[in-house]
Amino acid sequence: MNLNNLISIALRALVNNKMRGFLTMLGIIIGVSSVIIMLAIGEGSKNTITNEISSMGSNMIMVQPKYNREGVSRGASSMESIKVKDYEDIARDTKYISGVSPYVASSGQLIFGSNNHPIRIEGVNQDYLEIRKYVLQDGSNFTETEIKSSAKVCIIGKEVVDKLFINDEDPIGRVIRYNNIPFRVIGVLKAKGASTFGQSQDDVMIAPYTTVQKRISAITHLQGIFVSSINEDYSEKAMSEIKEIMTLNHKIPEGKEADFYVESQKQILEQIDTITTLITLLLGSIAGISLLVGGIGIMNIMYVSVTERTKEIGLRMSVGARGKDILAQFLVEAIIISITGGLIGILFGSGVSFIIRLASGWAVTVSTFSVLLSFFVCTFTGVFFGWYPAKKAANLDPIEAIRYE
Repeated sequence: MNLNNLISIALRALVNNKMRGFLTMLGIIIGVSSVIIMLAIGEGSKNTITNEISSMGSNMIMVQPKYNREGVSRGASSMESIKVKDYEDIARDTKYISGVSPYVASSGQLIFGSNNHPIRIEGVNQDYLEIRKYVLQDGSNFTETEIKSSAKVCIIGKEVVDKLFINDEDPIGRVIRYNNIPFRVIGVLKAKGASTFGQSQDDVMIAPYTTVQKRISAITHLQGIFVSSINEDYSEKAMSEIKEIMTLNHKIPEGKEADFYVESQKQILEQIDTITTLITLLLGSIAGISLLVGGIGIMNIMYVSVTERTKEIGLRMSVGARGKDILAQFLVEAIIISITGGLIGILFGSGVSFIIRLASGWAVTVSTFSVLLSFFVCTFTGVFFGWYPAKKAANLDPIEAIRYE
């Protein structure tokens, strides 16, 4: 019996039992569409997070005290382990970096006229904007003179402008107060929008690090150092240089735990990529359970079909049909159910993913891999779950089958 005849017989059987065939396909449709949607959401979230972190600079390197990194207090000395000398030595003695900035921060209240806004002020130098991929929309960056003199000048983000200057005043040159300390606005950053984690990247106030150290926090140490390597390929070499300088400065004996931590944006990207890939696979696996249920539904219906058509099977075998012909007949029927359901499921899942993206703004990405995987799985499901009922039909005794009522 050729393939065309097998397909024709299978389609005729499905048409004669439309509702049963549809309900059988429904399990596959739901299973495949669930896999498509879950993988699309997972993959989209992964791409968004990765792109966002990359936009901060994939060649960025952070030097932090152990206290900040692990969140466990090791005493005041651990908190104050990063010194200005560390920053100066890194800036002077490394050859694989393109920029380096000290970092100190403090939280307080910004006031302009009758408007106020809670803010975290970040103390840095001129390189910080380039390291963090900030772009000035108006005004200018700090000068070396302003840093050395601990000048009370600042650069603010778009959200700060919207909160304080509600009457569309030009913020450049205006004096705003941070915890009653006057700061003159010399620059406004171009808007970057919210991060994947829901934090605004425009709610920012940047000032010279010397100003934050002396006039606000009254400290001499740093809370971190931000570095950018020449490019991503030189990140490892730059990190090695930084660790060598820090180890020497902090007199860390060999084999002893350092009081600082050096981490690159590339490492963070790799860690996040691993985590999001696992989450995506978990979501796909959970959705895949419904495919298993759909496969069991195919097996159940094929069993019913074999039972109902026992007499037909006996007649076919009595006129020359071989066991393998009967096996192929029912197997083709199961595969048609599975593939048809799979194709509908792919279209439905892709459509729902697109609707989710439009309605919620989520980054939902339907990948070619998820479509091919779903199609392969539903085909395998049809063969796997259709085989045993088809084998049972092929092994029927023709005489007993004809007599079956």
